[in-house]
Amino acid sequence: MLFVISCIDKPDHLHVRLDNRPAHVEYLKSQGDKLISAGPTLADDGETMNGSVIIMELASKSEAEAFCTADPYNKADLFESTSIRAWKKVLPAD
Repeated sequence: MLFVISCIDKPDHLHVRLDNRPAHVEYLKSQGDKLISAGPTLADDGETMNGSVIIMELASKSEAEAFCTADPYNKADLFESTSIRAWKKVLPAD
């Protein structure tokens, strides 16, 4: 099952994101084929990172929750909010 994980950074926490980015990227890479897509959301300037969107293929929502709990960004208390929603890919067709 696919899950979309959407996270919003706490205000004025760009330094936390930047300090923990290498560990976060390595964590994502360690997920292998379970990671479908990942990247930061951006502020209106088109450059400043202010959140994350991750699409994962996982067996259950509890597995997605465990993934989020272990994320270095979460451990660094970067996020103001996190949502996890099941998602069905329709287009483009594989």
